[in-house]
Amino acid sequence: METEAVQKKKYNISVEATLEVIGGKWKCVILCHLTHGKKRTSDLKRLMPGITQKMLTQQLRELEDDGIVNRIVYNQVPPKVEYELSEYGSSLRSILDALCNWGELHIIREYGDKFAVLEDNILNNKDKQKV
Repeated sequence: METEAVQKKKYNISVEATLEVIGGKWKCVILCHLTHGKKRTSDLKRLMPGITQKMLTQQLRELEDDGIVNRIVYNQVPPKVEYELSEYGSSLRSILDALCNWGELHIIREYGDKFAVLEDNILNNKDKQKV
């Protein structure tokens, strides 16, 4: 039954399929953070202060269901869960890099100094500033 629904799906243009998986306000942000390695939910929440716990959990579940991220559960007390890009999710790296690069150029165009509007975190490390 599940396969039939997938086969009947029609897209007007292939980018719709991409956006169906990584679209929305938070998924690309989550994926960009995961390109830097495994993260616990609390790590992601700290890196993304604007997201609610409920939304973060929902987005991670959707990404997991789509095979983009792996959820790793460690059998210990207290329980420990980490998320990482799956092999399939890693194939999005070039897309994520391109989105980040374009966003950086856009910020510079609109605001002049990217560090005036970017939060200070690992993705925006001032030591990595391009010349």
